[in-house]
Amino acid sequence: MTQVKLYPSILAADVGHLYDACVRVEQSGADAVHIDLMDGAFVPNMSFSPAVVAMARKAVTIPLNVHLMMMRPDQYVDAFCDAGASSLLVHIEPEYDHAETLKRIRDKGVKAGIVLNPSTELSAIEKVLPLVDEVLFMTVFPGFGGQSFLSEPLERIQALRAQCPELDISVDGGLNRETCKICFDHGANVFDIGSSMFKPDDMGEEVRVMRELLV
Repeated sequence: MTQVKLYPSILAADVGHLYDACVRVEQSGADAVHIDLMDGAFVPNMSFSPAVVAMARKAVTIPLNVHLMMMRPDQYVDAFCDAGASSLLVHIEPEYDHAETLKRIRDKGVKAGIVLNPSTELSAIEKVLPLVDEVLFMTVFPGFGGQSFLSEPLERIQALRAQCPELDISVDGGLNRETCKICFDHGANVFDIGSSMFKPDDMGEEVRVMRELLV
């Protein structure tokens, strides 16, 4: 199976200290900073901008995993790639040219990812799978942090792992030690973790514990 990767999500950080939050993630030994962008249309909330990605790029040297919860992510590929995204993930649900968008991301030298909401069937991404480096399964309905974990995607995670043994398969939403282990046992290897990473005083200890658990 592919390497386990832990991506603390700064959506759970103090918005007034995002630079420090990014530094904290790097110092914890985590693998990347996860950054959620919301447009107020695809999801009923708004968060961050390319300027936050640019800030994070100045703050840390580890990768920036950027998740666009937008109706038209295709219109923002250049902005977020140029700001310093290491990987850029877009949802399959809105109507835009998914394949062209994923190709453009890769053409920018950035890893491309596709995201599925909890109710979206795996068949929805079949045509674009050859164009992605990562598939993200939402384990909550996107828009707000701190939601409870949903188990609906677990069978789809397991099915995709059987189909693509080397692919990065990530999960996001309601993650803690228990739910990360459940997702790991179903085939996930990348974990976008918000509150349960930022609430403990020692994020590095939480990262260490997670790495021991996910084996």
